Amino acid sequence: MDKKNNPEIKIELSPEVASGHYSNLAIINHSGSDFFMDFIAVTPGMPQAKVQTRVIMTPENAKNLMFALSDNIRKYEAMFGEIKPAVPRNMPNGSPAPDNEGGYPNPFIGGGNA
Repeated sequence: MDKKNNPEIKIELSPEVASGHYSNLAIINHSGSDFFMDFIAVTPGMPQAKVQTRVIMTPENAKNLMFALSDNIRKYEAMFGEIKPAVPRNMPNGSPAPDNEGGYPNPFIGGGNA
């Protein structure tokens, strides 16, 4: 690596941050200059959930994150197999879930203006 043009960055990970936050829901919004990603842990049967972490990024960095996630998912699936979306076996009324619809909504899709 050319240290002159690409200096090494030493990254510190404190114990508090290393433990992380679990998230099974993300709400993503944007303004003209920033993307806002709120990561939430929703508990079944609970009417309320708190935002665990908010990440704010420039549009360029958000797009770089998208590419990095896509690359890592491709590598994961090559090693462990395809990640398949969860679909309920039965709908709330007891009838079978229709093919390709009626499954769980994607909890990581959002959009709009912050």
